Amino acid sequence: MGKKFGDRRDGTLLRDLDSMHIIMPHLYPNRCDNEAFISETIDLTNAAAYLERRNAENPKYKYNIFQLVVTAMLKTITLRPKMNRFIANKNMYQRNEVSASFVVKKLMADHGAEALAFIHSKPEDTLDTIHEQIYKIVSYCRSDAKDASTESMDIVSKLPRFVVRFVVWFMRIMDRHGWVPKSMVATDPYYSSVVLTNLGSIKLHSGYHHLTNWGTNSVFCAIGEMKKRPFPNEDGTFDMRLSIDLGLTVDERIADGYYYSKTVRLLRTLLENPELLEKPLSEEVEY
Repeated sequence: MGKKFGDRRDGTLLRDLDSMHIIMPHLYPNRCDNEAFISETIDLTNAAAYLERRNAENPKYKYNIFQLVVTAMLKTITLRPKMNRFIANKNMYQRNEVSASFVVKKLMADHGAEALAFIHSKPEDTLDTIHEQIYKIVSYCRSDAKDASTESMDIVSKLPRFVVRFVVWFMRIMDRHGWVPKSMVATDPYYSSVVLTNLGSIKLHSGYHHLTNWGTNSVFCAIGEMKKRPFPNEDGTFDMRLSIDLGLTVDERIADGYYYSKTVRLLRTLLENPELLEKPLSEEVEY
C-alpha cells in the first residue's frame, strides 16, 4: 500500500479513529501536557540465572539486563502496536517502524561526552540480533566518531545566537509537519518508538522522566539500579529477590488505561521469562 495524502515519511495517518481520539489532540495539543507515569518492579530471579547461563558461553560482548530491557521493550511495542503511535500537528499517526534509542556515555567522568544511539528493529529480530546491534552501536559511539544528529547540532551551535533562535523556530515548524531532513534526526532519540535511560548504570533509582513536544516519541523508559527487595509469599512470609524498578512515561492520548495495563503485563512477562526474548519480536506470547 503506497503513501497517501496526509501520511508522513515516518508514519501513516490514522483515518479510522473514534471521535474521542480525533478530538483529543485538538483539546490537548501538547505531548508534555498528556503524560501518564507508570512505575513497575520486576523480579530478576530468572533473568539473573538466564544471564549467567548465556555469559558462561563466553560471548565477545556479555549479555546484561539493559539488553534484556531493550529487547523486551521492542517486542512489547511490536506486539502492542498502539504503543507505536504518535501525535503531531494534532493528528495521530502509526509509526512505520519499531525503534529504540538511548544515550551512550563515551567516558564515565564529569567531562565525558555523550553520543546518541538508535536501533531500527525488524519483526524477525531476537535478543541475539539486538545484542549484536547494541554491541556495534556502543562501540561506534565510544569511538571518536560523531552521530548524525550531534553533527547537525554542532553546526547550528556555531552560528550567532540570533541565527540559532531563527533556525530552531524554523525547525520546530518543520518538525510539526514531519519535514525535518532525515539526516538531521537520524539518531535523535525523540524520533524513536521508545527512549531508554539506564539510570542503574550510574547508581540511580528509576523515576519519572518527561516526554518532549519536539519529535514523535510517545514512550520513555527509565531503568533503575538492581538491588534485592522483599517479595511477599502466599503464606505471609517474604523472600529477598534481585529486582529493578522501571519508570514508564507515556503519552496518554495514544491508548487507554486497559491497553496500558495489558502492555505492562506483557513487558513484565518477557523480563521475568527472558527465554521468550530468543523468539522473533513478532512472535506472539501468552501472558
